[in-house]
Amino acid sequence: MNSIASTLISILSPETSIISWENLTPTQQHHIQQGIDSKSQPSCVIYPHSQAELATVLTTANSHKWRVLTCGSGSKINWGGLAKNIDIIVSTERINQLIEHAVGDLTVTVEAGMKFAQIQEILAKHHQFLALDPAFPDSATIGGIVATADTSSLRQRYGVRDQLLGITFIRADGQIAKAGGRVVKNVAGYDLMKLFTGAYGTLGIISQVTFRVYPIPETSGTVILTGKPEAISQAVRTLQGSELTPTQADLLSSKLVTNLDLGTGIGLIARFQTISESVQEQSKRLLAIGEKLGLHGVIYSGNDEADLWQRLPEQIHSHVSESTITCKIGLLPTAAVEIINQIEVGLIHISSGLGLVRLENQDQILPLRNLCAANSGFLSVLSAPVEFKERFDVWGYTGNGLQVMRRIKEQFDSQNILSPGRFVGGI
Repeated sequence: MNSIASTLISILSPETSIISWENLTPTQQHHIQQGIDSKSQPSCVIYPHSQAELATVLTTANSHKWRVLTCGSGSKINWGGLAKNIDIIVSTERINQLIEHAVGDLTVTVEAGMKFAQIQEILAKHHQFLALDPAFPDSATIGGIVATADTSSLRQRYGVRDQLLGITFIRADGQIAKAGGRVVKNVAGYDLMKLFTGAYGTLGIISQVTFRVYPIPETSGTVILTGKPEAISQAVRTLQGSELTPTQADLLSSKLVTNLDLGTGIGLIARFQTISESVQEQSKRLLAIGEKLGLHGVIYSGNDEADLWQRLPEQIHSHVSESTITCKIGLLPTAAVEIINQIEVGLIHISSGLGLVRLENQDQILPLRNLCAANSGFLSVLSAPVEFKERFDVWGYTGNGLQVMRRIKEQFDSQNILSPGRFVGGI
């Protein structure tokens, strides 16, 4: 047992799991090493059982200047920059209790380690749902989803920040802090929820969150249009200028269309979720728009539709080989068809211009980043081989906010112990 692990064992309850690095399986070690620089070898992994224990761990880490990489289940530990000189890994996976579900108020408060799939099961019993679609729904934890701003096609109508009403987090010095509240109409304190969303654990460790939830729609239907880029582009413009209200609407690359056995050419996928009559009417209208433009159209419903939306993110985030690279992109929505036509496997949300791309060749990254930049956008690398991340700027940030970001980081974490190196500019 190393000295760091011994110190933590002496101050934490016997129920707290502390696993020394040498006692982890090779598979566990390899998984963690995908999120840290090659020079780091953490001493141990800690699984606190409560927010109070998590605070104790951070208090001790701060006093010893131990560098901490935090995670939930670790499903996205390899996203973003490589954390540097990490001493301990702290997992919130066992801080996973339901605090409150105010069914009538449409809010839910849970601890950060609760799995996304578990909270959806709880909400479904009351015909409600959390309007997020993370990359790994079965293993992703709520804290990890917020920390990485992880949602996809549901951005068409919902966003992570818009649904987050309150947050509890452990500061770098071990103090427990809160912002927001447990009701929809709340203006208490600073809006730290938006600041912590997508901060990758560099400002504090999220321990509890309150979300707005929504009633499960009565009916759902999905329209797929496939064909030539010019016709798809016209279909998108018509959709956006119409009274149709999809909850999800994405452009799909040609290879993604082929992989999902949806047809040929690039694709437009749009999902309608409301009362049955409206879903049927909106689906028919979009299908008619496609037919006039010479596009192939299909309507999915029931189990076929659910299966399609499950397979879609799997195509993006599945690692075909060790060299597979997953990226998040952003660009002007008006350029989305042009860009998607040059991507092998990827999707772009038609309203925001945000998207996800899977690449198999490292040489593809810079040209695609330059193409996004030329259209007022960006490309950031989520997952990639460690040796690639060590020599490549995964964020590629060129804005003027870096100094402000660093000052915020210093205010929240003056000793730079929280996930150092993982965020923009090496923060």
